[in-house]
Amino acid sequence: MAVINGGLFSTLSGFYDEVSSVLMKDTDWKVGTLDGFDDILYGGFGVFENKDEVELIWKDAEKSKNELGFESTRDFYQHKINQGKPFNTELIQQKLDELMAGNGQTLFDILIEIIESHKNITLILE
Repeated sequence: MAVINGGLFSTLSGFYDEVSSVLMKDTDWKVGTLDGFDDILYGGFGVFENKDEVELIWKDAEKSKNELGFESTRDFYQHKINQGKPFNTELIQQKLDELMAGNGQTLFDILIEIIESHKNITLILE
């Protein structure tokens, strides 16, 4: 069992710090991207191995849902568009447009989707 404490962060980088400390004990590598977060959920980087059954509890999930919601997602996409290369700005603009139209995923939604794509991980939102 692993516990992500939503009370300890309010930004995506804070989330990365939290999951790094929870899921990657005794490693000198830290999560810094959505792809990196997905990678560690395959296991073998810290507290569990590949295919281990893992229960992941996300405490204060409602707080995280709000703080990693519309505004932070809009800022996340806008920052990538402003940076340009190496990001696919057309795709990111499409995601931003979907968000602005009320149809896109927030960062919280994306993180949940990443976790749920790993069938060996049971997510519990508290």
